[in-house]
Amino acid sequence: MKKPLSDQEQFGLRLGLVARLWRAEIDRRLATFGLTEARWLTLLHLSRLAEAATQRELAEAVGVRGPTLVRTLDRLEAEGLIERRTEAADRRTKSVHLRAEAAPVLERIEATAAAVRAEILSDISHAEVTTCLKVFEQIAGKLGGAETAMQLTHRRTGEPWTSV
Repeated sequence: MKKPLSDQEQFGLRLGLVARLWRAEIDRRLATFGLTEARWLTLLHLSRLAEAATQRELAEAVGVRGPTLVRTLDRLEAEGLIERRTEAADRRTKSVHLRAEAAPVLERIEATAAAVRAEILSDISHAEVTTCLKVFEQIAGKLGGAETAMQLTHRRTGEPWTSV
């Protein structure tokens, strides 16, 4: 007979499950507009960066490998939503820029993400959310170092962030 998992054993499993369910709900709602998770997540991350990102930086932010992102960028560029520019300082490096045509798509993504977030967090107090964010910062600090924890802290204080 299996013994029940402790709260600490369940924590990582549930954290991953909640993140997948959250993204899946946004993905389900945006699918009616022809947006896949790869496309909306890439646009969302790009829109929340303070400045244009290199393809490598964007792939890291989205959490995919470079070749995977390239296919998504090819499609977004073909649709006129982004453009890639060769960097003058290093011609091997391409930066990714949103085009004005992406604005209505981003509005739809942001509105959908906001609606899902409001529904999910409607019965959760501000204090509980703040406590959860502090726990995430501590975990990020242990997993990704101080820089990752600082990025999460900056996101909480209103600077550009990338969560949905």
